[in-house]
Amino acid sequence: MKSKVLLIYTGGTIGMMQDAKTGQLKPFDFKHLTEQIPELNKFDVTLSAVSFEKPIDSSDMHPAIWLEIAKMIEKNYSKVDGFVILHGSDTMSFTASALSFMLENLNKPVILTGSQLPIGTIRTDGKENLITAIEIAAAKKAGKPIVSEVCIYFEYQLYRGNRTHKYNAEHFQAFQSANYPVLAEAGVHLKYNTSALAKSNGKKLKVHTSLNPNIAILKVFPGITENVVNAILNSKNTNAIILETFGSGNATTQKWFIDALKRSIDKGMIIYNVTQCNAGAVEQGKYATSAAFNKIGIIGGNDITTEAAVAKLMFVLGNSKNKKDAEKMLKTNLRGEISS
Repeated sequence: MKSKVLLIYTGGTIGMMQDAKTGQLKPFDFKHLTEQIPELNKFDVTLSAVSFEKPIDSSDMHPAIWLEIAKMIEKNYSKVDGFVILHGSDTMSFTASALSFMLENLNKPVILTGSQLPIGTIRTDGKENLITAIEIAAAKKAGKPIVSEVCIYFEYQLYRGNRTHKYNAEHFQAFQSANYPVLAEAGVHLKYNTSALAKSNGKKLKVHTSLNPNIAILKVFPGITENVVNAILNSKNTNAIILETFGSGNATTQKWFIDALKRSIDKGMIIYNVTQCNAGAVEQGKYATSAAFNKIGIIGGNDITTEAAVAKLMFVLGNSKNKKDAEKMLKTNLRGEISS
């Protein structure tokens, strides 16, 4: 039987066409997708497509839209074999991370892709990205999906979604996964890194819809002032802070800084230590400049990306019973987002 793949178009560069009259870029009608990309007719795949009523730029992405995407997947989960989400590249890593936490027991591929150039331009990278993403979403071995997790496919490489970071605004190879191996590479053949792929557990899909966006990011830098730190730590209704630190989790050891963090933690704030580096991990206590963090109760983020940390904090805050439970979840590898 043909594999069935559902395309979900949220917006972004990949779905833009140049208007013949005005020359402006506008979203094309995905009902006529094969007219724009006739190569899709050669696929032994049954394609269907749904589009947001008002496609958005990915800069406008927010948790309410993540919920909308998750519900679309839940609604169609039993009808198709895989999903391809067309999405702007700027916040793609955030969305992929959020969906990985929201879709528990995922046993089918959810592949996000997009492009750096509109699909209607001559040199677009969108066609290859879309065609190969569909091929991956439809791929099976012994009747079962080869991929059963949330991924990003971009410029010949398949990544675990919650391990990615957009690092380049101009090159076609826009994403990196510095702390986790590439899941597949597309050349003459599609070569899967089987040992790196998530294993299906066969359980029923559970969609989590509770997200708490009341978080903030405090990025440390040389010369950061007490006023700036306190403004972020004391911002109204903030439940958790991502502390972006230097290297392996280090920051200034000035007394006012440590005291400010401790006061917030004592009031119930969760502080999650994530490195500013694109690769490597937080190792609290490795250096004296982070030893105090262990004493005051800051949670080390291991090798999680900032994008995944944002999504994980929102998920954890929305699905934990109390602070102790939340901290335990943050330390746990829930969806392959950190190294065990």
